[in-house]
Amino acid sequence: MAERKNPIEILEEGLNRVRILVIGDLMLDQTLSGSVERISPEAPIPVLKAESRKDSLGGAGNVANNLSRLGCGVALAGVIGTDPEAFLLQEVLEKERIETRYLIKTQRCTTKKMRVVSARQQMLRVDFETTDPMDTYTETELIGRIFSALDEGPDAVILSDYGKGVCTMVICRALLDRCRERGIPVLVDPKGADWERYRGCTVITPNLNELGQALHRTVHNEDEEVEKAAKELMKRFELGQILVTRSDRGISLFSGETVLHEKTLAREVFDVSGTGDTVVAVVAAFLAAGTPLEEAARAANRAAGFVVGKAGTYAISREDLLRELNQGVRSASLSKVLPLDQARALVAAWRSEGQRIVFTNGCFDILHAGHLFCLEKAKSLGDRLIVGLNSDSSVRNLKGPGRPVNPESFRAMLLAALFPVDLVVLFEETTPLELIRALRPDCLVKGGDYRPEEVVGSETVASWGGEVVIVPRIEGLSTTGILRSALCKDAENGPRSGNCSTEADGGRSGFLR
Repeated sequence: MAERKNPIEILEEGLNRVRILVIGDLMLDQTLSGSVERISPEAPIPVLKAESRKDSLGGAGNVANNLSRLGCGVALAGVIGTDPEAFLLQEVLEKERIETRYLIKTQRCTTKKMRVVSARQQMLRVDFETTDPMDTYTETELIGRIFSALDEGPDAVILSDYGKGVCTMVICRALLDRCRERGIPVLVDPKGADWERYRGCTVITPNLNELGQALHRTVHNEDEEVEKAAKELMKRFELGQILVTRSDRGISLFSGETVLHEKTLAREVFDVSGTGDTVVAVVAAFLAAGTPLEEAARAANRAAGFVVGKAGTYAISREDLLRELNQGVRSASLSKVLPLDQARALVAAWRSEGQRIVFTNGCFDILHAGHLFCLEKAKSLGDRLIVGLNSDSSVRNLKGPGRPVNPESFRAMLLAALFPVDLVVLFEETTPLELIRALRPDCLVKGGDYRPEEVVGSETVASWGGEVVIVPRIEGLSTTGILRSALCKDAENGPRSGNCSTEADGGRSGFLR
């Protein structure tokens, strides 16, 4: 084990010295993407016009791919067939620089999961697989290859069980016994109700459903109930630690008398495929690099939160995770601040779910109660609220060289921290017209005493059937008025140039400025 360091330090230095062996059920994840423009005349079902196909690693392969992209050296032991899917799998494995000399080719069907997707929405999944246990001959041969891999001295081993027949009782017990002899930690991503095969492993990473399956009862997603279930299983199967992934409730780690409940960062979920793979891979990588388990678990929680925002099975990279961990140190709310291309994709996903999109805009130079009143009203008009925020140069063009008082990074962060706001997008122009055209909101909101037809973008929004709503201003509240009032108070203590009128700027400026 290396010197104990935190995950950010380890990622900055690199994980190239860490070597991990992954054993388990290997799969080909195939995504068929296209557009749906009509309903079939044969049956009331959508017709997908296929446009692209992506072949990715699934199961134990996705665990290995996460490790490889994090920078670890990784070898994979398991079974594949001799079919075309096996050939495609090997191509991807070679591309991702994953060691494959411990794989065995048999006449078994190579597991394939084909997902049919349109507009980032999964429409159908088709599975090609066998779940029969390996025959005795293959089992013996695989044990020999696993032992050869262990002779290479990996820093940790991951057992990725997807219930496809590779992680038999014989394989698991042979692996765990040999690793115990050599002092090699074994992390298990379990499947099914029979945990006897995992007895004595170092860390096991079930999700909430898998925790309940092992106990043959439902475990509700509450801290006390999860803790009781985990400790019962730890005692029954002599487990070192349990790390439970709890969906939107984050993760819970149980180690001896230590209990850690780590909440997840709230964000939009596009696809949960492979999040368990990411968790076990990140924990193993950091443990092998010398990070305390608690810190490794926190990093894994951040990593899982990142990959659920990606469509399909996604292996997190070193750069992805380093950026995610650094962002967590700065401010979680910044995840709501996106460039236009990412914002457009997010809005498309919201719209595909039937959500109503509301848009408003302004400089928001000094946040005040009028702003919050309008934002709350705007959010009440739909499901998602987008705020178009004038950049610093845009504010200067509108307000003069003395503005903005606060730079765009601060203004964006403050807006993103407000509960009604779901997304903040900066724009350089003096008006948000191009941003409105790009995001196509269902409702355009403006604060002030405008008439709807006077609002920038009103005709554009109306062209696709949207509406414009005017929110009345709160009298006496405007950024300009607040600044003038402050200047006048300062002037009481000494001469100051400029207009000290305490009147708010004219009603037509709108309090969103």
